[in-house]
Amino acid sequence: MLKIAWNSLYQHPLPSGHRFPMEKYNLIPEQLIYEGTIRSDNLFDPGMAKEADILKAHDIEYVRKLKQGSLSADEIRRIGFPYSDLLVTREISITRGTIESACYALEFGVSFNIAGGTHHAFRDRGEGFCLLNDIAVAAIYLLERELVKKILIVDLDVHQGNGTAVIFQRHPQVFTFSMHGENNFPLYKEQSDRDVALPDGTPDSVYIKKLDFHLQELLDIFQPDFIFYLAGVDVLGSDKIGRLGLTGKGCAERDRRVFTMCRKNNVPVAVVMGGGYSENIKFIVEAHANTFRQASELYF
Repeated sequence: MLKIAWNSLYQHPLPSGHRFPMEKYNLIPEQLIYEGTIRSDNLFDPGMAKEADILKAHDIEYVRKLKQGSLSADEIRRIGFPYSDLLVTREISITRGTIESACYALEFGVSFNIAGGTHHAFRDRGEGFCLLNDIAVAAIYLLERELVKKILIVDLDVHQGNGTAVIFQRHPQVFTFSMHGENNFPLYKEQSDRDVALPDGTPDSVYIKKLDFHLQELLDIFQPDFIFYLAGVDVLGSDKIGRLGLTGKGCAERDRRVFTMCRKNNVPVAVVMGGGYSENIKFIVEAHANTFRQASELYF
């Protein structure tokens, strides 16, 4: 059964004019239910992550400031969202959603969090719309409970997963793979275990060829028994800030390749949705919906 983390907190409203499209978190499940790809009982409310789990990936002082609302103006500016208690609660729920999705992936082969992919959050700070690193928290959760032994993080958001890279720099059980735009945020790139930087305008054919090569090689060499897949759709040519050149068809093919390799190698995969900033919201929703469709077709 396809299990998908979602609740009403995911659509936390932002001030008018803010470029982050929060409405997509409602529109994606509505579209998938309307077309019959999922039913309402595929969705589950994850609740809240425990502080003890969050502190496995984040410093206690940073978490304290988040919860108490005592971040400095510079720390809030780095995050990019105006601070609110509701925003922090949302992030804690999303983090729990990724933990639970990972557990469901172990049972069913694949699972989703409609939000998540907050890969710019470092151990001691937030950045780039990311307060808590949900994948990092969930990965450590699985490892500490000995549910898995080796995790591959496949980060295909257009932005490098800098926070994730730093958190796992000296963690041999986690391999970080980021394929991203070389000229995009963050200006200073951290070092993942493998970084593939793509030039502006990279088209479908080049992107898919590179993905095929690197992902298959990492599956062969690292031999993970679990994958977290960050499926950002800011790789689209229509994206306002992405700078790559993928079409909707190419983005769907990217997803199909990832899921096909996971199935072929019998590796469970938990999917988080990452970014997407096309001017027209329908392009964002359609590209994200394609990720769910590909998984549904291949697994169920």
